[in-house]
Amino acid sequence: MDTGAGPSPLTALPTPVAPVADLAREHRPGLTDDPEWYRTAVFYEVLLRAFGDSRGSGTGDLRGLIDRLDYLQWLGVDCLWLPPFFPSPLRDGGYDVSDFTAVAPEYGTLEDFEELMQQAHARGIRVIIDLVMNHTSDQHPWFQSSRSNPDGPYGDFYVWSDDNTRYPDARVIFVDTETSNWTFDPVRRQYFWHRFFSHQPDLNFENPAVREAMFDVVRFWCRIGVDGFRLDAVPYLFEEDGTNCENLPRTHRYLREVRALVDREFPGTIMLAEANQWPEDVVEYYGTESAPECHMCFHFPVMPRIYYALREQRASAIKEILADTPDIPVGAQWGMFLRNHDELTLEMVSTEERAAMYGWYAEDPRMRANVGIRRRLAPLLGNSRAEIELAHALLLSLPGSPTLYYGDEIGMGDNIWLPDRDAVRTPMQWTPDRNAGFSTADPGKLYLPVVQSLVNHYAAINVEAQIAQPTSLLHWVRGILEVRRQHPVFGNGSYIPVQVDNEAILAFKRTNAQETILCVFNLANTARSTTVELPRHAGASVTDVFGGARFPAVGADGTVTLTLGSRDFFWLLVSRPSIHGDEAPMTGLPAHVPPAEDADRDGEAVSPSQPHRPETYVVPSAPHAGSAPRVPELPGFEPTTAHGFTQLGQADRAADRAVAGSGSGATGYGGASAGQGGGPGPGVDRDMGDHGTGDSGAGALGAGAGGAVAVAGTLGQPRSFTGGQPAPVAGALSPGSAGPALRRTDPSAATPES
Repeated sequence: MDTGAGPSPLTALPTPVAPVADLAREHRPGLTDDPEWYRTAVFYEVLLRAFGDSRGSGTGDLRGLIDRLDYLQWLGVDCLWLPPFFPSPLRDGGYDVSDFTAVAPEYGTLEDFEELMQQAHARGIRVIIDLVMNHTSDQHPWFQSSRSNPDGPYGDFYVWSDDNTRYPDARVIFVDTETSNWTFDPVRRQYFWHRFFSHQPDLNFENPAVREAMFDVVRFWCRIGVDGFRLDAVPYLFEEDGTNCENLPRTHRYLREVRALVDREFPGTIMLAEANQWPEDVVEYYGTESAPECHMCFHFPVMPRIYYALREQRASAIKEILADTPDIPVGAQWGMFLRNHDELTLEMVSTEERAAMYGWYAEDPRMRANVGIRRRLAPLLGNSRAEIELAHALLLSLPGSPTLYYGDEIGMGDNIWLPDRDAVRTPMQWTPDRNAGFSTADPGKLYLPVVQSLVNHYAAINVEAQIAQPTSLLHWVRGILEVRRQHPVFGNGSYIPVQVDNEAILAFKRTNAQETILCVFNLANTARSTTVELPRHAGASVTDVFGGARFPAVGADGTVTLTLGSRDFFWLLVSRPSIHGDEAPMTGLPAHVPPAEDADRDGEAVSPSQPHRPETYVVPSAPHAGSAPRVPELPGFEPTTAHGFTQLGQADRAADRAVAGSGSGATGYGGASAGQGGGPGPGVDRDMGDHGTGDSGAGALGAGAGGAVAVAGTLGQPRSFTGGQPAPVAGALSPGSAGPALRRTDPSAATPES
């Protein structure tokens, strides 16, 4: 007989352990009350076991993450996304859950999780967690009871059948490991249904008791204080004969019930859907304004097309998928990402495109997993600094809220010798010391080995080294996050495609009632010129948001011509000319410092059509507006004044401080301070990060009252990150002299064993 339906008495459900405290009802210092906070937030996915080991066990834990919260605040992220940390056999990275209302002992306790919530909220950081609704581990007590006692209270908690012929139109998702969605259970003598691995039986959502059990799980974690849930594998909750068992109406009906519960009992808590589907199917998971479902949904088809466009050197793939993306309800938001803990899925591309991407990015079969590529961002892009920057700039300006994957901010590598998706789940690289500063355990006890490849070795790629180097990728990422924070239009503005006459150029506007930013990207590996059509902005002024450089105004015909260097991009503020010619065009740039207008030999302003982004970037004065900058506290280290950058003083010092830079192809960051001229200085090659000597050239780095720092590029036009507010902010970072870095204070935390 088929026992795939039928209610079980609610009294049979286990009573969840009472949470330590109902933090959901308490005031959360450091957090805003904006119910749509997620629309402008930057998310950061962090694997607990990979981030910090506080106990020397070889596995990261909650206390280890708490110890690193200062770093995350300094970086400028708004919300952490924690994949499953529940008890689990760990046959699928924790997505095989054996207890929904507990913390796995290797990660800590519920009290530790409560402290994480309090400490994160105090720093203005929210936390969302994974909710694996579709399935459990086969070791979950529910499944063990269901298989051993078909007539008991859990007999109908899973989908059972006497044969394996039902739902033939449902695809097998993990085609490299599974041949069927049915597996025979020798105990119950029936088949159970699973959309993923055979050790992950699907829950039977036809059973009201199952639906109520998930309500209880949501309430449990909301009362502890989580700010939302990433709903794993939501398209597959229900099954129905004659369908592919995906995106069924009953799934949407249940999600509306979950949303109603959250809005009623825990307002401000968000639901983020993981639905690897085409956009026209995904938008259904938002519901409607009158019957809402999820606040956010990941946009899976965009991600592989970014990588495809970079190698094809044409923007059409990105343009087409965005054009095919339907409108979403007011208040809803897309979730954008470049990489995460899974493989770079290629399910949403054509067979021809998939073959091309395997050739470009995964020529070694070991780099592939399922229908995708198991590589991190930096190795995928050949460790090219220009491509990594371009990809991040795209991520941060496309319509949606971006998610960073831990370690990508420093260009971490991967380990394709590890099985399955563990290749991209290695320990975070904090220092060049043993175990990359992740753990004091014997290296053989680490949950996974640290990356030690010649190209991506942790001794060279780590947080400590990049904090000490102002031109590092880490500082660049921190800076561009601050620029994005200063312009909420990237989160809440409309997306409007813009016509150009070059197939390698992607251009669009992000606009709201306050401002319009033109985003232009060159996907080619050579310089490209293009005419951008802005018919609604004829005569408007054009300003670089990174440093305030003025571009020639939009012509009377509504066009502007730009030339971008290889893998280059612009974020340009488009606005009506100000009646105050010297007034700063953006928050953070001191009003009394006019935008630079370096002249060529004929005395005319240099055309912004030439690429001019320098290699030197200076981090903003504060990770959050109005707060003082600080070097993150890392166990075993304290701030010193030993590494090549300085903290400037208050406005009276900062406004007049300048550091002369130099460089031709690679802009130097060395030079004289206090406005003195400088000769040749050390340069940084953009792609490799190697030091060289640049030719003398015009350029100055100026720090202003708002903590703004403008870097003059090879053509003298300022191109930098600006941070802080118009009010004086101390502590802008400037290269060229001693400043805060990290010094070892605990020999045991830093000395490698022989």
